[in-house]
Parts: sequence; C-alpha cells; structure tokens
Amino acid sequence: MNAWYEKSVFYHMYPLGMTGAPKENRENQIVHRFHDLEQWIPHIRSLGCTAIYIGPLFQSTTHGYDTWDYKQVDRRLGDNNDFARFTRLCHDSGIKVVVDGVFNHTGRDFFAFQDIRQKRWDSPYKDWYRGVNFGWNSPMGDPFGYDAWQGHFSLPCLNLQNPEVRRYLFDVIRFWISEFDIDGIRLDCANVLDFGFMEELRRETEKMKEDFWLMGEVIHGDYSRWVNPKMLHSVTNYELHKSLYSGFNDCNFFEIAHNVRRLEAIGRDLYTFVDNHDEDRIASKLKNPKHLFPVYLCLFTLPGIPSIYYGGEWAVEGRRTNWSDEALRPALSAKEDAERHCELTDQIALLGKIHQEQEALHHGRYQELLLTNRQYAFARHGQESSIISAVNNDGNDAVLTIPVPVSAKEAVDLFTGLTIPVTDKKITLSLGPCSGTILKLCQD
Repeated sequence: MNAWYEKSVFYHMYPLGMTGAPKENRENQIVHRFHDLEQWIPHIRSLGCTAIYIGPLFQSTTHGYDTWDYKQVDRRLGDNNDFARFTRLCHDSGIKVVVDGVFNHTGRDFFAFQDIRQKRWDSPYKDWYRGVNFGWNSPMGDPFGYDAWQGHFSLPCLNLQNPEVRRYLFDVIRFWISEFDIDGIRLDCANVLDFGFMEELRRETEKMKEDFWLMGEVIHGDYSRWVNPKMLHSVTNYELHKSLYSGFNDCNFFEIAHNVRRLEAIGRDLYTFVDNHDEDRIASKLKNPKHLFPVYLCLFTLPGIPSIYYGGEWAVEGRRTNWSDEALRPALSAKEDAERHCELTDQIALLGKIHQEQEALHHGRYQELLLTNRQYAFARHGQESSIISAVNNDGNDAVLTIPVPVSAKEAVDLFTGLTIPVTDKKITLSLGPCSGTILKLCQD
C-alpha cells in the first residue's frame, strides 16, 4: 500500500507573503492572520490537493528563515493555538500538513547565539555553531567569528555534529508533532546539511509518527545521495523544473525526456514543481502563455509528487530581482482574489482530480512512447492500470500515432470522456495547438 505522500498533490503556501505580513518582526504583538489562511482550505481542496507545504512558520526576525524561537509560531501570523486549529481544519478536509524545518542556521536572536554574544567562551552554547572563533569580530559587530550561510552573517550556521544541537532539534520536531500534529518536514538547505544528522533524523522521526515525511531542498547533485531508505523520502526536483520551462520555451521535448529518463529510478519519489517561493513564477518564465496548460499536464503526469505554488492556478506572474524576492511572494486572498479564476484554474482542478483517482500516476513506472521536438507521449504503468499522456507544444494542430505498450482495445480520454480505438497496437490522436490530453487504457 502506498504511503500518503506517494499519491499526494501539494499546495505550497508562503504565509508571510500571502497574508501581507510586515517584513520585520519588531512589534511585540500577535496578529491572527491564520484566520485568513484558513479561508484557503476549501480552495486548496477544490484543486484536488491533498497536502500542503507551508512555511516558514516559526518566530523569526525578517523573512522567516532567521528563526529565533522554534517552539512559537511567528506572531505576525498568530499564535500556537491558531496553527493547531489550522492543522486540525486541514486534517478534517483530508489535507496533510508539511512545514519548513530550518536547521542549517538560526537567526541572530536565537537564545544560544545571544548567549555566546554575552558570555563569549564562557557560554555553554559556544559549540552550538560552526566555526566559532574568538580571535576576530564578525562583520555584524559580534565579539567572535562564525560560519554563516553563504556569507550572510545574519544566518549563523548550527553545528549539526554536536549531539546537544541534534537533541535540541529532535525535541523541537517532537514538539511540533505533539502540539500541531504535522505530517512531515521540508528541510531547508538540505544540500548542505550534515548527512549523519539526516540519517539520525530519519530514525528519530520514524519513531515519532507513522509515515512521517522528510523532504529536502536540494538544487544540484545526485539526488539518490539524499533520497534513500536511510535518509530522506524526497527532495526538490530542480532538474525537472528547469527542463520543463526551458523545454517548452525552446520547443525541445528531448530535454524533458532526457531528464526524466535519467531520474526515473528515483523520480517517482521526487517533489516536482514549476515554480516556488525562490523561483520566478512559471507564468513569467514561459515565452508563450498558451504553454501553461501543457506544462501543468506534464507536472501532474510525469513521475514525481506534484506541487502547485499559491496563485499558480490563477497564472499569477512574478520575477525576482537582484535585491528582492517579494514579487514571488505576493499578498493574495482566497476570497478577494477569487475573480482571478480562469480556464487554467479549472484545468488544474481537473488534473488534480485525475491524479488523485488514477493509481498509475501515484508511483507508476514511466515509459517513453513518442518523442519529437514538439510532441511527446509517455505511459505510466500502475499495478492495476496504465495511463498515456500526450502533449503538443507547437502552435499548429498535430496528429500523433502512439504505440500502445499493453494489450488494450481502446482508451478513454479523461478530459472529454470520449473513447479512442486501439488499432494494430497504436492510437491515432489529434491534438490542438499548445495542448495535451490524458488517456486511460482499457486493457484486455
């Protein structure tokens, strides 16, 4: 039986942005913006999503990744009771909840860092951070130096080889499960986390909650180093993300297919997406806006666990600048922005429904069937059924003759309900410009 995450469709929420919270957490007051986030739950469910990745959530100074209290929800969003209610409402709607785990670094206001600032070498926490050196001052004016994430001294790096730090972080996760009943963690900066820490994290969380999911943020590298039975269940599939938008922009399906073939051994476990809180929105990346639907069709039917970034269903645009990511993280309201509803919204909702209902799309084997620069067809084989996806990125109609890899007499178009005959182990399919479809084979 598949674990819940293998058949999930995720909705990615960046709460500080989508609620329009202040950029700095300097006011000593709680604002209950989780009430606004609750309004998204019916909308998320209407898209066929069965899980959310939400974060950052915990008390921080600015953008959310400079944590200073791992056991308190950011007061710009609300309090712990608000988040406990939010997760309960999600669970009541059949939605799992995965949160950000920012364990590579903390903010400067974190208690251990402040203790070192005050007591220097007499602090019991002096070994909680990497590279602590009392022989020089940091660029931020601290009376010691330390390793900082990518040179940002507002983000001092934790020493994850220190058993005390590990115990503290495992206690934090135990607290999140106990207080909020979360279902998994997305590990920020997993590409630079200590491998021994992640292996112990897997062992510890398996004891805390059945089917607890660990997903890591990894951009480059051999994903199998992270995704394996000893460490993480999944990582962010940046390789597919890149090949999807560039493959459509360049009318080069070979790039996408090559990427999928190379990753197929682990690709069924990878977290797939077309945009997120760090990347330009797909509606801004694509040269041809008519490619939005076939891009999402690929996202939902290629191997992996698909995720929609909030507003993507409305074709919201946004590009990052050299100075800011704010355009990627706009304030949106589930109710006030409902007028943004468009054809793509309905298409994504149907893709979500199809993904939820078709077991071949959950963890099914991938098989390439047809490949040209502008047309692409592939199968997903489950234990009980087989699905064929076909896409056309050309501006003209295309007629595809697709080999059928199993014994079947016909196929049903899951968008239209129409039946297409199988003749001589092939299906002939007409696709309109910049379009695609999904077929379920009626096997003999």
